[in-house]
Amino acid sequence: MDLLIRHRVFEEMDDTEFFDLCQQNRDLRFERNPDGNIIVMSPASSVSGDLNSEIDYQLRKWNKEHQLGKCFDSSAGFTLPDNSVRSPDASFILMDRWKALSTEQRKGFAHICPDFVIELKSESDTFAALAQKMQEYLINGCRMGWLIDPDKEQVFIFLPGKNVSMVEGFHQSIGEDNILPGFSLDLRELKMEP
Repeated sequence: MDLLIRHRVFEEMDDTEFFDLCQQNRDLRFERNPDGNIIVMSPASSVSGDLNSEIDYQLRKWNKEHQLGKCFDSSAGFTLPDNSVRSPDASFILMDRWKALSTEQRKGFAHICPDFVIELKSESDTFAALAQKMQEYLINGCRMGWLIDPDKEQVFIFLPGKNVSMVEGFHQSIGEDNILPGFSLDLRELKMEP
């Protein structure tokens, strides 16, 4: 379970101070919500880490073939337009948007919202909190998000201005051709072992 810390000192931290806090506490994972509150995130379980690694692998493998942008794992943080700092489990930024950032802007927690994000629900996550986070990504400019629940074998697809849709069953692949042409996530690789 993640811990939300509300404290005036944290709310008044600028981007550099927040980045330094994260660097000085590398064993912890932090995010910052739009109100400036710090969220201390629990480490992923071994099962979640394995599934997340598979998702990252499939996304990166696709991008190696197509070279349309940059892929990031859960250790990358991004400062979103609402001043929150989020670290999606997997994310993708189109190359033209990434190249528009200077070398200096790419350091720290780049001020950019990914075009595509994936969040993987772990046992300690609540669906409501992750769904809220997905909506925040969309509000900040994300073009598509997938919320994956491996226990229930469901993928929730978030698109700006549209109702959330769901894909049920990990006996298939899901794809996205507008932002990630030709990308297909093989959900069979995410099936929980009995």
